[in-house]
Amino acid sequence: MTIKHDTAAQHLSPQETLVRIIGEQIPKPGDYGTPIAGLGFFRREHPSPPVVCMVEPSIILVVQGEKQLWVGGEGYPYDTSRFLITSLDLPANSEVLVASSEQPCLGLTLKLDLRMLAELIVQGDLPPTRDRSVVKGVGIGSVTPAMLASFERLLALLDEPEAIPVLAPLIQREIHYRLLKSDQAARLRQITSVDGQGYRIAKAIDWLKLNYASALRVEELAARVQMSTPTFHHHFRQLTSMSPLQYQKWLRLNEARRLMLNEHQEVSSAAYQVGYESPSQFSREYSRLFGVPPKRDIAMLRGQGVAT
Repeated sequence: MTIKHDTAAQHLSPQETLVRIIGEQIPKPGDYGTPIAGLGFFRREHPSPPVVCMVEPSIILVVQGEKQLWVGGEGYPYDTSRFLITSLDLPANSEVLVASSEQPCLGLTLKLDLRMLAELIVQGDLPPTRDRSVVKGVGIGSVTPAMLASFERLLALLDEPEAIPVLAPLIQREIHYRLLKSDQAARLRQITSVDGQGYRIAKAIDWLKLNYASALRVEELAARVQMSTPTFHHHFRQLTSMSPLQYQKWLRLNEARRLMLNEHQEVSSAAYQVGYESPSQFSREYSRLFGVPPKRDIAMLRGQGVAT
């Protein structure tokens, strides 16, 4: 049976092969991890409105169907010909545009290794971008045959698990190289340049993720990453479409949602734990972000069998 399977696979294009592998790996809708570090799959069987999410620095590749990411009121549609790339941890809303049970929306996410990108820039004699203007932390790039071929080889390792520890890092390195040669190279080179504004904003975001429950003094955070307060505000908003305070609020509200849903904490307890001093203020801001008050939102999510 293995020989027949391999023979049939030889007639598939790289994209068709990716559809086959992902479809076989995840027969039900959802988001799934894989034995390959940083690689995940997703499957959706019907269009859906935008839902709140946090997107890590990653490449998201749709091999069937179409999705759209909303960041700061701007939509970024992507499909089989366009990949989505994010160079920062970005609060966003993810929407499924094209999907059906017969032809589900299938795709993958691969977390970016910023250290690997920096090494490749040096080792591959790829000069860091000289453009110091700040671009957004999210973009849409053109899928290339070379990129699809490298992903095809990466996913093929799922049938050869003993080879994953040895070969997966090599193929992931090639994927990062392909990205540095793509039309999204400037976005990635800027975030890895230690003297660039994007790198400093990334460091500030790392601090916010670890200290979201603490009081935020923007001038102190700006000084921490060696930027003036006005410059820090400007570049932070340009990259994330949020102010630092809005970003912290987003982190707090989503962590509170997780605490209530997964750890069954009461509204007031979750609010205090993430840094709110007033449960009423927490409820107002929660309703503003998620569209419904905390208790009703958690009840709806539990009814849908959702975990965050």
